Formats: sequence, structure tokens, C-alpha cells
Amino acid sequence: MMKIYGSIVSRASRNAWAAEETGTDYEVVPLDFRKAEHKAPAFLAINPAGKMPALVDGDVVMSESLAINLYIAQTYGKGSLWPAGAKDQARCLQWSMWAGAELEPVAYGRLREVLFKKESERDQSVLDDLAEKAKPLVELIAQALKSGQFLCGGAFTVADLNASCVVEYLVRSGFELSPWPAVDAWYKACTARPGYQKVQDMRAAAIKAAA
Repeated sequence: MMKIYGSIVSRASRNAWAAEETGTDYEVVPLDFRKAEHKAPAFLAINPAGKMPALVDGDVVMSESLAINLYIAQTYGKGSLWPAGAKDQARCLQWSMWAGAELEPVAYGRLREVLFKKESERDQSVLDDLAEKAKPLVELIAQALKSGQFLCGGAFTVADLNASCVVEYLVRSGFELSPWPAVDAWYKACTARPGYQKVQDMRAAAIKAAA
């Protein structure tokens, strides 16, 4: 059985979503960040970088959440998460790399400012600056959606999963997608999927248990 190491409230939730989409049997092996379990020797033997998540699937050991999703899609999601045809497969790689390299630093920067600071301590100038940087990035998604409901056309793929996982950070930070109706509709379609909803239930249960 595929094992995903990391707290379900961390980026490991992305990998659980991908596994749900493919119907693959998997187990989330929880790691408590507060107890520094991601720095324990047992986990460092899996991921020497000491960062969550990590995946173990037989003799395959991987880190980096978006790369893990590409592996899950290619291994277990052919014809669904992983599309047929070199062009759409390349687009999946393109959007995944873009989400991690271009969008995530901006999106997570906003989320970090909101999530880890009291409202009175937040730097509005930082939030405003990151919002301005986010706008042309969201516009790129809007341009891509002119050719279909999803990033590779008419079907949901790992490109949408990986990109929407990062857009979620923007949404949670209070960034409004409404100026881009197509992006707003795309994001809502992605996050309405049963696999996403199941993982959100898992996240909520974990948060409640830790309270």
C-alpha cells in the first residue's frame, strides 16, 4: 500500500487528494510538526531533507508534494489524472512546475501573513504587494481556461489538481477570484470534487483531534 508521510493539514493533503482521485489504496502516516517528528531519524531515513510530505510506494521513495502527485497520476491515473498524448502530458508538467516555482511563493507568502499573525500584527503592505504579484499569475490561468473548463481542455487532470492546491492558499488568504470568473468557476469545480471534499473532512478531523 502506498504510504504518504506527513500531517494531513500539511502539503501531504495534496497527495491524499491525488490518491483519492485515482482510487489507489493509501495510508497517511501522520507526523507531528510540533514534536519535530519530521526531523526524527526514522523519517530522515525516508527524506533526508526532513520536510513533509514524503511518499513510499514499494521501492519508490519520493519527496516534494507536486512531484509526488505527478508520480501518482502517471502510475495510477492514466486516462484520468494523467492524460493521453504528449501535448497534454507536457502541459501537466508545465502547470505543476509553474504552480510550485511561480505561484506558490506568492500565494503562501500571503497565507503565512494571515495564518501565523494576529490581525493587528499583519503587514497590510506585504499583503497588498503580494496581491499585486498574484494578479498576473491568476490571469495566466484565465488565459489558459479560454480553451476549456480545465487547464488541459475539457477534463480534470493533475495539472488542475496541482495548480488549484496552490490557488487554495490565495483563497484562504482572502484573495478574491471573482474578477476572473472563469478562474473562480474552475477553482470551485476542482474543490467540489469528492476526492477533495474527503480530504477536507480528514483535515477537519485532524484539526479537531489536535485542539
